[in-house]
Amino acid sequence: MDSPSHIPYSSYIEYPPDEMIRRAREFRLEVQRRRTVRDFSDKEIPDEVLKDCIRAASTAPNGANLQPWHFAVIRSPELKRKIRIAAEKEEREFYTNRAPNEWLEALQPLGTNEYKPFLEKAPCLIAIFSQSYGVDEKGKKRKHYYVKESVGIATGILITALHHAGLATLTHTPSPMGFLNELLERPDNEKPFLLLVTGYPAEGVTVPDIGKKSLSEISTFR
Repeated sequence: MDSPSHIPYSSYIEYPPDEMIRRAREFRLEVQRRRTVRDFSDKEIPDEVLKDCIRAASTAPNGANLQPWHFAVIRSPELKRKIRIAAEKEEREFYTNRAPNEWLEALQPLGTNEYKPFLEKAPCLIAIFSQSYGVDEKGKKRKHYYVKESVGIATGILITALHHAGLATLTHTPSPMGFLNELLERPDNEKPFLLLVTGYPAEGVTVPDIGKKSLSEISTFR
């Protein structure tokens, strides 16, 4: 097997410690403003914003650089309507029969239920698919590695990029999500990972009064 070619890492920038501290703090304050919202404006999003945010997501580290993801951007009102109908069907079953009481109690402070009007109101849905294997132009399959980890990292970058651009998001995971393959005509090697509702927050939108765990609760330094 031939060794892969390498090129100099010329894009790396080293900052002085004071600059590193400033940049880390500014980034933390930037992402700290991010909140999940459930009420969206129908204001349209410029195409280039979505494209550049997806390009940013595609820079995520991933198993063997096989990039096991696909981002399906949905703007069509008809498609959004179909997705809402299918998602609410699964959500009704979840809230009525599937979810244990402990889970429902954990969700109660967030005010979630089976009704998902944001799937139609938001100007854009991004369906994120994970690919268990790739298929080349000759139809030959190639196994992908660390798929969930890779797609999870890419999704985190996408959410952060959209926030940085001035948009709000909502992560939606109706279970099962197989209807997305059918509605969006995605192949068998792809599995829905997450449905990212994307847009501007509605005027006067509110969010739950909740906080995050402290640094001492989520980390250790040795």
